Parts: sequence; C-alpha cells; structure tokens
Amino acid sequence: MADEQKDKKVNANQINIELSEDVAEGVYANLAMIAHSNSEFVIDFIRLMPGVPKAKVKSRIVITPEHAKRLLTALNENIQKYEDTFGPIKKTDEAPKFPINFGGTIGEA
Repeated sequence: MADEQKDKKVNANQINIELSEDVAEGVYANLAMIAHSNSEFVIDFIRLMPGVPKAKVKSRIVITPEHAKRLLTALNENIQKYEDTFGPIKKTDEAPKFPINFGGTIGEA
C-alpha cells in the first residue's frame, strides 16, 4: 500500500514530453540575437548564409528571466561535459569563413 502511494507521487511529478517528427529534425541556425525586457527574454535563432543579403529568423523563443538563468546554467554544465569528453571548444573573434562557392554554383542568364 505504501509503495503504491509512493509510485503515485513519483508519477505525479513526471512530465510527459511529446516530440513530433518535424520538430525532432531540428532547425539549423548559426547566429542568435537576444533581447530582453523586465519580464521576458527573446532569443531569435537565425540562419545567415554567405552571399545572401538577407538572413532569416528560423525560430523565436520567449522565456522568463528565471528560465533564461536556468538555460544559462544548463548550457554551462553541458559545455563543461562536452569539453571534458572532447577537449576545449576553440573560439575565435573573427567571423566564420565560408568557401567561395558555398551553397553551389552561381549561374548566369
């Protein structure tokens, strides 16, 4: 009886998370812009492609300041675990260099 009640408490604290196939595929972004107000943080994930004058926001996430702090902590923990396994992540201050023909050939009419 006591075990049954304990199991119910554990199940009540669990969250069932659904991940649809299209979301599971993910979206590539190579730039993030962050803005905030007193009540929320807005994170825009952007895909910037070389030779294309316009970048597109691929996803926008709006979170509370508390959740922004939790996200920062989770990212720090995961970066530390990654570096413990694979070594330090190299960081440069210069913009990424793309190959000249990145994205395929350019045709003329």
